[in-house]
Amino acid sequence: MGNQASLNPKQLEEMKGISNFSTEDVQKLFKRFKKLDKNHTGGLDLAKFQAIPNLENNPLVKRVVDTFDDDKNGVVDFEEFIRNLSIFASKTTQKTTEEKTKFAFRMYDVNNDGFISNGDLFKILKIMVGNNLTDVQLQQLVDRTILQGDKDKDGKLSYSEFVSMVKSTNIGEKLSVEV
Repeated sequence: MGNQASLNPKQLEEMKGISNFSTEDVQKLFKRFKKLDKNHTGGLDLAKFQAIPNLENNPLVKRVVDTFDDDKNGVVDFEEFIRNLSIFASKTTQKTTEEKTKFAFRMYDVNNDGFISNGDLFKILKIMVGNNLTDVQLQQLVDRTILQGDKDKDGKLSYSEFVSMVKSTNIGEKLSVEV
């Protein structure tokens, strides 16, 4: 899918199969992907995402790109793009809410160890709040958050502890985009 102008029918079916998108949506997204991939490498790196209007100053773009990049090679290919974008573009159902929650958990799990540690949470919140809080204030917030959600008292949040914490936040509706 690197340099081709459009997807062939087999690729189109594959992309529909890994996502909740219609044929038209997949084709539309492929065109947008190709526009963003200005030098035709077949992948989007951090710089290409930061070139998108409204994302250039978003401090979380790097974490989103890292989380979209399933094979951790530093670039988001079209398959990774479609699979992850599909999570946010689908109707809110039990299944999609769970997918969005898993994505949010992966965003916070900076070191990819399957837990949100004190350090993971500090890094993400530091990105989000910048210098609006001192490191001491931020650390206190992180400590309180971990303490509140850490039911088994191991000093970190497991996925199920994270789910319990975000249950009341309507995460499925908040993490949505229009194609």
